[in-house]
Amino acid sequence: MTRSAISALLIAGPTASGKSALAIRVAQETGGVVVNADSMQVYGDLRTLSARPSPDEERAAEHRLFGHVDGAVNYSVGRWVEDARDLLADLAQGGQLPIFTGGTGLYFKALLQGLSEIPAVPEEVRARVRAEAGGLAPQEIHARLRAIDPETAARLRPTDPQRNLRALEVFAATGQPLASFQNRRAAPLLDPATTAAFFLLPERAALKARIDARFEAMMEQGALGEVERLAARGLDPALPVMRAHGVPGLIDHLRGDATLAEAIARGQRDTRAYSKRQVTFVRHQLPEFAMVAPEAGWEAMAAML
Repeated sequence: MTRSAISALLIAGPTASGKSALAIRVAQETGGVVVNADSMQVYGDLRTLSARPSPDEERAAEHRLFGHVDGAVNYSVGRWVEDARDLLADLAQGGQLPIFTGGTGLYFKALLQGLSEIPAVPEEVRARVRAEAGGLAPQEIHARLRAIDPETAARLRPTDPQRNLRALEVFAATGQPLASFQNRRAAPLLDPATTAAFFLLPERAALKARIDARFEAMMEQGALGEVERLAARGLDPALPVMRAHGVPGLIDHLRGDATLAEAIARGQRDTRAYSKRQVTFVRHQLPEFAMVAPEAGWEAMAAML
């Protein structure tokens, strides 16, 4: 595929694989725009803990859809698709290459395969379901879903309250399982035939070390203060921003329920587990992506740019 044939470039990878630096380099070489495809980097509240690009990095190349959402918003993949659709139209007018980068597999799946056509949930239904689930542990929320929608519950992890709540909302609004809608897909935003997609895959031991080191660096850069400010807002703990890796453990520390060392270890452990799920998701659900070692990422892309 030649540069003239490329309509978009996708750079995915597990946490701490070097995606952001590579995307900036490509943007500088092509005049393209780095577009966020990470569900936590959308939040203005979490620059440090989500490893959002720094102000200097954002000045090095144009960045879009980073930090544009308030933490109180229950931002979803559907909302992101709407934002991405509008942005793609803008970039097409200017002839700029969109360079999507991030680690959220569902965002990339929506780009290339289309989003499941799930009916909108009325706000009053959403508020009622969340009020009824308030104070419940994640496993209790999953048990509540399993009692009314075992098909969807079987597909979701008991430790993922956000997706379990979403399934409860859809069932409350429609009377049908969320799983029944997931095979109905809207048209994808991008044409896979003209999209170059790469997944940066570091060696496992090296990735583990990078994740642990980066979390410690985040702490040095003020992650604890960032979480303290977030906790002071008194947001619903089921909101996505409150479930970001590192946030629950550091909130426990601020409450006196964990030492700082325990909170850091929990954040590192959760991030490592997430990185494994990121790799598994791409291998099983995103066949459009070519796996490349991070150190070979630029060479793999330069030939088509």
